[in-house]
Amino acid sequence: MRLTRVESKAANKRALIDAAREVVGKQGSQAKLEDIAELAGLTTGAIYSLFGGKNDLMVAMVDDYAGPLDLRPIEAAGPGLPLEEVVAEVARRFRRMSADPEAAGELLFETRVLDLVLNDPELLGKLNASARSTEVDLAALFTGREYGGAPVTGEQAVRLARALKALLSGLGQSIVLGVHDSSEEFFVDVAQSLVTPRVLGPA
Repeated sequence: MRLTRVESKAANKRALIDAAREVVGKQGSQAKLEDIAELAGLTTGAIYSLFGGKNDLMVAMVDDYAGPLDLRPIEAAGPGLPLEEVVAEVARRFRRMSADPEAAGELLFETRVLDLVLNDPELLGKLNASARSTEVDLAALFTGREYGGAPVTGEQAVRLARALKALLSGLGQSIVLGVHDSSEEFFVDVAQSLVTPRVLGPA
């Protein structure tokens, strides 16, 4: 079936973003428009037509990247799950994600993106927004769950989400890099150790 103009435009944008991610994953800041266009099966003219140029394509690529952590199965468990068990399940998912064969490629891409964005305030802002989106999603999982006889507030949930993401990301990277091979149980134990009044802060 023939695509409409709108569908074709959306498909071409998707192809260019996917191609940009692959090329940037290999070349970092040296990524060339010609290589991206060729991989997408399009021309460099299409990049200018659809995005206005390389920088706007890079902005779209960074904005599109939300990381591989999928929280939907935990969300489906419902609000009745205790806070400590939700934190444990997040830790298990980080551990499994770190052991995935594709984890090294994800880490390499993230490293190349850092190379790309550190000297570009607009791209850096997009990357920061992408990083914060995971914290927001985690905080939404935690908010309202009971801890110490009271529901976790939004501010407490954000504090826990920020600490948990930093801790688990570091542990996960050490597995990808082969520094050590911590067990799923260890991930759970250290994650749950953050569920304290000192980390959560006042209600």
